[in-house]
Amino acid sequence: MIQHILLVAAREFRQIAATRSFWFTLLILPVALAVGPLAQSFLGDSDTRNVMLIDGGSGAGRAVAQRIELDEQQRVLGALARYVERYGLESVDPAAPWAQHDRWYTDADAAQFAADGGADAVAKKLAAAAPKGTPEFEAPEANYEIVKTPADIAAAPPAQLDALVKPYLDPPEDSDLRKLDYVLYVPERVTPQTPVRIWSNGRVSPGFVQTVQSVLTGTMRVQYLQDAGLSAQQSVAANTLVPAIRINSPPPGGGREKVLIQSILPLLLAYILLMSLLLSGSWMLQGTVEERSNKLIETVLACISPNELMYGKLFGTVAVGLVMVLFWAVCAAGVAFAAHGQIADMMRLAIAPVATPGVILTMLYFFLAGYVMVSMIFLAIGAMSDSFRDAQSYLTPVILVIAMPFAFIAQAVMSQTGGLAVQVMTWIPLYTPFTMLARLGSGVPMLEVIGAGVLLAAFIAVEFIFLGRVFRHSLLAAGEKASLKQIGQLMRRREA
Repeated sequence: MIQHILLVAAREFRQIAATRSFWFTLLILPVALAVGPLAQSFLGDSDTRNVMLIDGGSGAGRAVAQRIELDEQQRVLGALARYVERYGLESVDPAAPWAQHDRWYTDADAAQFAADGGADAVAKKLAAAAPKGTPEFEAPEANYEIVKTPADIAAAPPAQLDALVKPYLDPPEDSDLRKLDYVLYVPERVTPQTPVRIWSNGRVSPGFVQTVQSVLTGTMRVQYLQDAGLSAQQSVAANTLVPAIRINSPPPGGGREKVLIQSILPLLLAYILLMSLLLSGSWMLQGTVEERSNKLIETVLACISPNELMYGKLFGTVAVGLVMVLFWAVCAAGVAFAAHGQIADMMRLAIAPVATPGVILTMLYFFLAGYVMVSMIFLAIGAMSDSFRDAQSYLTPVILVIAMPFAFIAQAVMSQTGGLAVQVMTWIPLYTPFTMLARLGSGVPMLEVIGAGVLLAAFIAVEFIFLGRVFRHSLLAAGEKASLKQIGQLMRRREA
């Protein structure tokens, strides 16, 4: 009996592996892993917006430029502090702002940081003291870049600005003008009656408007305080009063970020299980339907029993799926091994949930159990179908029932919401493998793992009994498609 099962399994494996669709599917993930970063590097556009500032004489335009520069330095300073915390480099200069990651950096911090050489100077200092293998710091891309204002535009009357700035927002193809995203004009005196003007080649970023508004609001306050009798020094001092803010946040890779990263691998396994099941199951179903339509099934059953055929096909399909998963896992491991820096750190954190033997065995159990459970459904559908068109009428609702809740499961696990609903789905055998695999990254009580595993095993045993009857009694049956009532009758029908 075992020999016959293995022969059928080997034949099923060879038959599926010989198809072009199998090899195409097998290579999709490696090609995506290789092409993705290349495509991003070649096709990725810069998010930096080019801005021209026209100051009407109040000095507020220069204040906007200074505000933009300080904001950029604060962003770089914050990213640098996270980098220093991630790799434990605070000892390089404990008194430096970037070594103190429990605060919100002030304008004075940002100005001093820029005066000391900015990110380039600090990166050189850190690189000299960092342990071997520590990746270099990469500053975030600037949100805005201030473009020098041409002399003719800077001296032009406000009424002529519309015509002068238009070519910069949409330069002709043969022009050497630098394309601008925004042009900002600040009048000589900023008042509600003398509006500030912004020209744009598209939708204006709310962040840019808020930056301009905050700076010019401060300018108007200083003017108001001076008109009220305060000296210029007092007015400026009153406008620069800001609170000191301390920030307590998890270190890089901690808190919610840690939960999200640790959920990546379990969710990926659940997704791979779903995809490989749908692919290999459809190939097995197609082969079974072709054997029935070509009357080959009668010849096969003359040599082996229906049970041997059923188990052989099942094992062959599981072998196909496992080969696909193993190949994808090897490719992903190669990418993880070749990755460096922050990506490597994220990979190590993602692997952490499966670092223990108990979790590895749990993942293997639910992965294999889910494969056997769903493959049995596909096998029964193939036995009942005279054509692939008949199989599709059964297959479509089955795929919808199995696959549709996965999006909800993934969203609930990643957002840490829907706890009760996810727990309920854990105890529905059809969804138990996917839900348990997805939840392993955030931790599942051992009693729940054991209970769900026992329930799933019992469901598979019952499935083999009833769907096995459908498979055996439908192999040689031909004619109209079986209704749900007829399928129920086949399930209750015992062998003679």
